[in-house]
Amino acid sequence: MTPNRIRGRTVLVTGATAGIGASCARSFAREGARVVATGRRTERLEALAAELRAEHGAQVWTGSLDVRDRAAVESFRDELRAEGVVPDVVVNNAGKARGMDPLQSGDPDDWDEMIDTNVKGLLWVTRAFLPAMIEADRGHVVNIGSIAGRWTYPSGNVYCGTKYAVVALTEGLNMDLAGTRVRVSSVDPGLVETEFSEVRFHGDSERAESVYRGYTPLSPDDVADAVLYVVNAPEHVDVFNLVLMPTDQRHATIVHKTDPAVEPPPADASPV
Repeated sequence: MTPNRIRGRTVLVTGATAGIGASCARSFAREGARVVATGRRTERLEALAAELRAEHGAQVWTGSLDVRDRAAVESFRDELRAEGVVPDVVVNNAGKARGMDPLQSGDPDDWDEMIDTNVKGLLWVTRAFLPAMIEADRGHVVNIGSIAGRWTYPSGNVYCGTKYAVVALTEGLNMDLAGTRVRVSSVDPGLVETEFSEVRFHGDSERAESVYRGYTPLSPDDVADAVLYVVNAPEHVDVFNLVLMPTDQRHATIVHKTDPAVEPPPADASPV
């Protein structure tokens, strides 16, 4: 039986109001961790916290937080510290895609939203909580990336660029932390059925549903299992990168579908 190295640890999950983030919060609570769940939808956070307390007896803190707001991230860190809460695991899950237009006709507002969330938001959260890990000489940063950070696909342009940035930041941070016991990992999923596509298509639910039709995508729980695996590894083991895709997907643009008439899916499914 694999030892439980998660019990008693304090885990911060960003973007915990839905999808992969909510699944990660549930999985960590089930394993006995204390959970700090953040996101922008307060009612969902409170419902999640009530669920985790009722089902797992978990200690849970919530924070209505937009990771794009650096001052808000720093203020939230200070509020947690005042309560004696110092996360020793950070799951940088908050992220999004907007649009699938060619670069020459893309919407700069969409670009700002993706860059500010997927890159700068990850930086603000990591910068806020990492120094305490270094001081304790123990901790783990897990970045939820995407196979879009490995393979660019048509009309993925800026979104793929943000996920390539996550790869570079994960590798660079691992180098910066040489000589410490703080670990850094990225978990990079392919197609996962979440709210991701509905956000990408600006609320077009019919188009979003077609993305996941005709094959079996990953579930948010599948990705949460991968996150648990890298965090639960022995402290002398640093899983730098874990890539997972549904069996029906073998590359960014190779997806076996039983109904080829439905719209080909985007190659990835990062959390929202």
